[in-house]
Formats: sequence, structure tokens, C-alpha cells
Amino acid sequence: LKASPSAIVRKAIEDASLMCQRQYGRAPSVDITGRLDLSFPYIPTYLHYILLELLKNAMRATCERYPNCDHVPPVTVVIADGQDNEDVVIKIMDEGGGIKRSVVDKIWSYLFTTAGSAVQDGFIGDQSDTT
Repeated sequence: LKASPSAIVRKAIEDASLMCQRQYGRAPSVDITGRLDLSFPYIPTYLHYILLELLKNAMRATCERYPNCDHVPPVTVVIADGQDNEDVVIKIMDEGGGIKRSVVDKIWSYLFTTAGSAVQDGFIGDQSDTT
């Protein structure tokens, strides 16, 4: 099974951008650099899920840090591999401001989020629309 990180990243960007547009009315652009021709054995669905979550976080943080700007800084994705293609690294960088040190010990808790309640409305525990 050969997975193309650049193809999976592009699909995750498309999905995260739609979500960001729906929530904020805009989405930062995303630049992809590095080994765009790379493929490696991995399950694409798992990688997409991980990348989607990371890109949603990066886009949300960027939009929230620059709420009244027409042009927000782009999110950058770098795809790299190690010697003899032993390792694959996908790095996501944003200018969203990071996580406060006062909550960093909580980031590995399953339900922890830095997203405000307005972002979570309709996603967590909302059973009102069960049609």
C-alpha cells in the first residue's frame, strides 16, 4: 500500500478549509513544500484524519489571532523524508500564537481544546438535531 502524503495533505486542506470557511467566513491559504513526489506505506484514511485535525487547529488559531485582517498569514506544510526513505515527516506551521503555558499540561487530555465554546457549538454533545 503506497500513500502519497502530498495528495492526502491536499485533501485534508480542502476539508479543513471548508470547515474554516463555514465557521469564520474565511480560511488561511496553505503552502505545501518539500518532497511532493514522495510515497510510503501507510493507510491514507488514518493520515487524513490526523492531518485534518492538525490543519483545523492551525487554521482556527490563525483566524482567531488575526480576526479583523483581510489577509492572514498562510499555514505551511512541509513534507520531508529521511535517508533512504526510512522516515517521513509532515510538519505543519502556523502563526496562530501557540498554546499558553498554563494549559500545556492538559493538551494530551482527550477532550481538551483551546477552541472557545462558540466554535464547539453544534459539534460536542448537541443532540438537538437528531432527524
